[in-house]
Amino acid sequence: MRGDSTFIHEKMNQVLSGNKINFDEALNLINSNDILTLSDCANNITKSFNGDFIDVEKLINAKSGRCPEDCSFCAQSSFYNTDITKYPLLDPDNIFSQAEKAKEEGANSFCIVCAYRSPPEKEFKQICKTIELIKNKIDIDVNASLGFLTKDMAHTLKALGVKRYNHNLETAESFFKKICTTHTYQDRINTAKIAKEVGLDLCSGGILGMGETIEQRIELGFALEAIHPDEVPINILIGREGTPMFGFNPISPEEIIKTIATFRFIMPKTIIKIAGGREVHLKHNDRIILKAGANGIITGGYLTTKGNKASEDLQMIKEIGLKSR
Repeated sequence: MRGDSTFIHEKMNQVLSGNKINFDEALNLINSNDILTLSDCANNITKSFNGDFIDVEKLINAKSGRCPEDCSFCAQSSFYNTDITKYPLLDPDNIFSQAEKAKEEGANSFCIVCAYRSPPEKEFKQICKTIELIKNKIDIDVNASLGFLTKDMAHTLKALGVKRYNHNLETAESFFKKICTTHTYQDRINTAKIAKEVGLDLCSGGILGMGETIEQRIELGFALEAIHPDEVPINILIGREGTPMFGFNPISPEEIIKTIATFRFIMPKTIIKIAGGREVHLKHNDRIILKAGANGIITGGYLTTKGNKASEDLQMIKEIGLKSR
């Protein structure tokens, strides 16, 4: 079988020597039954290119709900009746205090997330004032996730000192129409390209467990690699009641581990971050994933779901012999 230990080591050495793997090779890796070798080799690639550091990020849902897009996984979509708390854009002092708390709790980056298709001009200006306030007073990387960007908006964020812009591809292009009809896959790629063009770091990832095939997970991996993200957050679906994906059977921890490990072969130098759903689907297996290709976490909660306390996550990182950045 091509996915055995010998094959996995061959592909690891191929990546470590600076050569890319192809789609079929990645498919053999993700389908391998030798999860231990796959994990160990992914970890070797991570350490070779990124060292022992874990990127720890905290985020704030700065404007919740009433999103005009119909993404079927999203509890914040105005198309679905969910039990989330909806509120308008938080004031600068509120967001600033959360950034201050993130720094105190040990996070090295703080992401301002808003449920927009694209930020309205008035609210974009308010967000910019908030970013300026944080950058002037707190030594923490500021990231943003505000929906679709124009080039002028991206230049403004870059000038304010925003480090990363998040805009996920979410899934493979061949699966995208099954999860969203109000915008296109190319729309997402266009914003990702704008962020890179103006010099922002790009954070772009996806969600596992929405009904996609194994092949489509690999398709997503190569689609991400093609837009050269600096960070790839991997979420695992939590089907919220009221959304079309409520009641979906969860994927197994083994599938999650093998996917992230294979993504490490595809994107050897990228920060691969385990994000939403890890506490629900992985529980203590997140320790394994941080030794199997991942080198980042989001701590303290997500947009509409709770997460681990930052102190617990930092202690976990220390216990497994890694360091927060």
